Amino acid sequence: MTRPPHPEPPHPAPPDALARFSVGRRVLRALATTEPTPEGLRLVEDVRRSKRLLLLRAVLDAAPGPEAGEWWGLLEEAERQDPHAVRDVLHYPSTGVWAEETLRRLHAPHGPAPDLGHLGALAVAAALRSGIGFKTTLRPAHGRLALPTLGLLLPERTGPLALTERSWDSGDALPLHPLPGGLTSLDDLDPYRAPTGAHPAPVRPARRLTPKGHKRWDTQWTGALTLLERYDSARAEEAGRLLRCVVPLGGGSRSSGATLPAAAGAVLARGQSPPALAATLVHEVQHGKLAALTDVLTLHTADRTPRHWAPWRTDPRPLEGLLHGTYAHLALAGYWQRAALYGARGAWARHARVRAQVAAVLPALRAHPRLTATGREFVDSMAAAERAMDALPPPGDQHTTARRALERERRAWCAAHPELAESTGA
Repeated sequence: MTRPPHPEPPHPAPPDALARFSVGRRVLRALATTEPTPEGLRLVEDVRRSKRLLLLRAVLDAAPGPEAGEWWGLLEEAERQDPHAVRDVLHYPSTGVWAEETLRRLHAPHGPAPDLGHLGALAVAAALRSGIGFKTTLRPAHGRLALPTLGLLLPERTGPLALTERSWDSGDALPLHPLPGGLTSLDDLDPYRAPTGAHPAPVRPARRLTPKGHKRWDTQWTGALTLLERYDSARAEEAGRLLRCVVPLGGGSRSSGATLPAAAGAVLARGQSPPALAATLVHEVQHGKLAALTDVLTLHTADRTPRHWAPWRTDPRPLEGLLHGTYAHLALAGYWQRAALYGARGAWARHARVRAQVAAVLPALRAHPRLTATGREFVDSMAAAERAMDALPPPGDQHTTARRALERERRAWCAAHPELAESTGA
């Protein structure tokens, strides 16, 4: 494995380092519809891989001392034996969270020291999975050593831990819980499964689950996948390709699901019924797709000021948040429409509600002066996808009823935020 290409300047995801990606108009328009296509999925995967390697290159360049180079050498040796295992470790979602946090700490004049020892844990995980012989020493933190994609080692003794190719076979190993039906893991172990400190209660990861908790998740996950495959097999396949792990959210979390750019390939989700979990997966996968696209394309030049109405939230949103939310809800509208056509109970009402939300904010998005030409083409294609749903309308007056209810909500929001009323596009 050669070292990743050198990014200039050394910080996560420098825009110029990803500029080699070319997104054709056909792929752009297809992605804008939210519908899965082979070309769109390939672009998302390629952008994620390139961004991760650039980030790891930046960590290596900034890391002091010889240990980082030695651990990278172990990764290279492991890759010669099993390239897939090494790629899986390096592109595991928590690796991105660790790398971004480490890079920030390496360049910060004050604050906590970077956890460079975790690079050794990545190398050990890759070496164990590839089956090569090795010897190295790492220092567990708080009595545990996290090995991404594998789980935890819980040594009985404190202090440095000597590791070999037989270490995972000891009685000290606590493996990640594999979810049924694919390669997705339920990660309630990795200390970097979510950024520390930056995201409090709304996306607080759960502590280690009990066997009963794992079994409950197995049931919910299996049910959600069954529904996805029944109602929308293309989105089921998309979720299988783009999701590497699910991070269970703690009881204090206010969100049913979340996607964090640093943890590409992960969805943070609360335990919920299979129909709700299926919808959460559809919704969150779209955030990951759009995040990858905006790593290589500039869709707008607006700042982060929250000034826009988003019907799915009570607080004003910046343009970036409004665009992400509209995109995810456009996918949800399509999913519920397909579910309704299969006879899913309540699906037509959900489709009508979500579609009405999307239709209500698309005019403000399309008219926004800070959209780039590419962004305008993207949003116009989103609007065309929303209009195309007219071909299969809900029965009766459900769509009209949903729009009237939403208009009442819009007026109430404007009354609560009079200074932002013009941003609703009405």
